[in-house]
Amino acid sequence: MSIISIKGVRDILLVSLNDDAPWNEVSERLFLIIEQRNDFFRGARVAIKVGDRALNRDDIRKLQDKLAEHDVHLASILGEAAETIRAARRAGIDTDLPEGVSPLEKDDTGELPPLDSTEKGTGGVLVKNTLRSGRVIRHVGHVVVIGDVNPGAQIIAGGDVLVWGRLRGTVHAGANGDETALVCALDMRPMQLRIANYVAIAADDGQRRPRPEYAMVRDGQIVAEEWGSN
Repeated sequence: MSIISIKGVRDILLVSLNDDAPWNEVSERLFLIIEQRNDFFRGARVAIKVGDRALNRDDIRKLQDKLAEHDVHLASILGEAAETIRAARRAGIDTDLPEGVSPLEKDDTGELPPLDSTEKGTGGVLVKNTLRSGRVIRHVGHVVVIGDVNPGAQIIAGGDVLVWGRLRGTVHAGANGDETALVCALDMRPMQLRIANYVAIAADDGQRRPRPEYAMVRDGQIVAEEWGSN
């Protein structure tokens, strides 16, 4: 069993810690993962399942502060021990999943693969509506949007991103460092496009005819090609 599992639940990351591992060990491992995948975690909200561990207020404050150093927000502590629940509430941290997020959803989400994984079957999430300005979709696997991604909206995915509509917002595919990730859209004119550590900004090409395109990393840069061009 892995020490830590991380799953995307809507706009929050659910972090589950192995009940058998010491707190110091799992917390150190968590921050190692965050440091190595900083682009994916930056700006994220996390809910951490600590099992039956008894954490005091100082433990939770230290966890919260260290997460903040990596621009990660501690949204809630999910624990079974009464001491942990009391300490979290005294520290102003929720002790349940955020409102509107069902615990059942965690079973339908992709899990963050190990750092040395070559697994290509990472799960995905399907969004059936237009993403308006201010909306952020963050998922450890692939993201498919049936609708538009408006300016000011953002998608951060560990895998590929497919937009069945107009892409005008910001997309970061392969946020775990996967340079083989793809971004596809029926009309691709994003404010910013990132794949792994590569960044591209769409050129203003006027009133060009919308066409389906896919973007990838090739020869050290992001290139876009029309679907079916090969």
